[in-house]
Amino acid sequence: MSPRQPARKPSKADDILGTEDASLLDVVDNLLNKGVVLTGDLTLGLAHVDLVYARLSLLLSAADRVLPGEQGDFLDRHEARNRARKNKRAAATPRRADARRSRA
Repeated sequence: MSPRQPARKPSKADDILGTEDASLLDVVDNLLNKGVVLTGDLTLGLAHVDLVYARLSLLLSAADRVLPGEQGDFLDRHEARNRARKNKRAAATPRRADARRSRA
């Protein structure tokens, strides 16, 4: 018999994902709840001459994690913004009757 090997130290991936078996849906849900940043560099060149260099970063996260104060329903949020715009316009434009009184 071979000697028993000591248990390995858990990696960061084990800490994040856990030791239990996880489906792809569980992994994606966990990643969106915690958030993931993907970064990369893109270089376009011609004849070994770099012409364009771009550094790209992408944040993948659930919307309620990034914007916790936002309302959940899109239509409610849309209507609230439209009401706020109308109220702002109404407050900014003087009423004709008020303008006539000030002239007199």
